[in-house]
Amino acid sequence: MKRDLIIVSSITYAMKGKELLQKHGFQAYIARLPQKEEGTGCGYCVYVSRDTDLAEKILRNGGIRILGRMVSEVD
Repeated sequence: MKRDLIIVSSITYAMKGKELLQKHGFQAYIARLPQKEEGTGCGYCVYVSRDTDLAEKILRNGGIRILGRMVSEVD
């Protein structure tokens, strides 16, 4: 199974982003990036179980600094 991760610049943005998405009816989660790469900030991401594109738009409109996206395989 694949999971779309929304990479944020800090744990603070991850926590604020999770709260913002929950207010919009999403089940949102915070995780460490499975592999830290250059340009991924402190290595935290937010993910949702559905409609990642809409979740990213909500985060951007809410002032959450997004560094990019990554797809991760989960067991």
